[in-house]
Amino acid sequence: MKEIRIGLLGCGTIGAGVVKLLRRNGALLERKLGARLRLVGVAERRSEALRALGLGPELASPNPVALVERGDVDLVVELFGGYEPAGSLILKALQAGKDVVTANKALLAEHGARIFKAAARSGAGIGFEASVGGGIPIIRALRESLAGDRHRSVYGIVNGTCNSILTTMSEQGREFAEALAEAKRIGLAEANPALDIDGHDAAHKLCLLAALAFGVILTPAQVYTEGIGAVTQTDIACARELGYAIKLLAIAKDEDGAIEARVHPTMVPQNHLLASVRGAFNAINVHSEALGSTMYFGLGAGEMPTATAVVADILDLARRRLNACASGSHPLGYPTDLLRKARVKPMGDLVCECYLRFMVDDRPGVLGSIASVLGRHGISIASVIQQGRGKETTVPVIMRTHEAPERNLMRALGAIRRLKMVRTRPVFIRIEDRLQAAVGSGDGSQKS
Repeated sequence: MKEIRIGLLGCGTIGAGVVKLLRRNGALLERKLGARLRLVGVAERRSEALRALGLGPELASPNPVALVERGDVDLVVELFGGYEPAGSLILKALQAGKDVVTANKALLAEHGARIFKAAARSGAGIGFEASVGGGIPIIRALRESLAGDRHRSVYGIVNGTCNSILTTMSEQGREFAEALAEAKRIGLAEANPALDIDGHDAAHKLCLLAALAFGVILTPAQVYTEGIGAVTQTDIACARELGYAIKLLAIAKDEDGAIEARVHPTMVPQNHLLASVRGAFNAINVHSEALGSTMYFGLGAGEMPTATAVVADILDLARRRLNACASGSHPLGYPTDLLRKARVKPMGDLVCECYLRFMVDDRPGVLGSIASVLGRHGISIASVIQQGRGKETTVPVIMRTHEAPERNLMRALGAIRRLKMVRTRPVFIRIEDRLQAAVGSGDGSQKS
């Protein structure tokens, strides 16, 4: 029987899941492929990781370069993560005509243009479904199933750690620090969670989504990125009172060639499907001209969900190799030389409603002073939430604005921060009332 020989780089959480799936579903995959998938080497420093999976010493390849260069390796699965040596190893494999599967969104977001061009030149395939949304098949949907349509926006919840933290805050009344500690305890947050909670992981994923949806090269430096660390229980409660839920959204829109690209906490209407996405689940909405809105929902991280995406890419590239198809020509759905550099819309041009929170001295005239500054900058107030007055000398003032350009809001907030009665930096959260998607039933249930 024909076989596709696999070299695995990294046997951590996802790598272990890949080994388990190849072993558990070996007979099924063989039937689907008409050939055998055989693991011939694993580059992993921790010998105990291989022993835990029952992998014999004959599979251990302490030198990853040597594994990639082996003549009996047809397909390389890169699960080291990070920029190096992952980037060099992927390029070496592609240049040698070997297919590559990776889950490395940070590498592809920063250096994807070079990697995809290498795949196109060599004719080798590169699969990266696991880089966005865990097991959700969003990459393949954009590149293939939705390829006949013009996409206007792609947005959603793409970081399970942040969504889990915000869910805990909303449902259990915990503050951010408590919810983060709980996420670490149950293994959803890393010991150093900055990449997730500061929004950078979501920005990496948004770069790939924008490339597939709009045919542009977008780098993380071009994505406005803001994390969830400033969200408090006051904000969660006020959002609920106003009819919203707070989610960390990654948003990309194509407005006549100008790309809007941003990651930040967002107030989403409670009857929108995104508002009911809980825990570590992800949900990504694509709005297209002909089809309208479609949403893709599922577990966005974890050993087995992500491993399913890796193995699906292995199967796809193996089929192409066995049938002598040109698998690497359009990994992003466009010829690589026709991808254009993104012309990103400045955040100051963004027009939206906002939620504002000011911590101020509890004395007469404060509300009028803040409203006066907002008015001078062309920002009108839609509503105000009065917090109960107690023994505290500093109280929150909550406002919701009508739509206004963001540059006006930033100037106004700078002026308000200089008022003597304002004790801390003002907090603002953007409100997205016009997200293009079907709404839910209003009862918090999830639909797909």
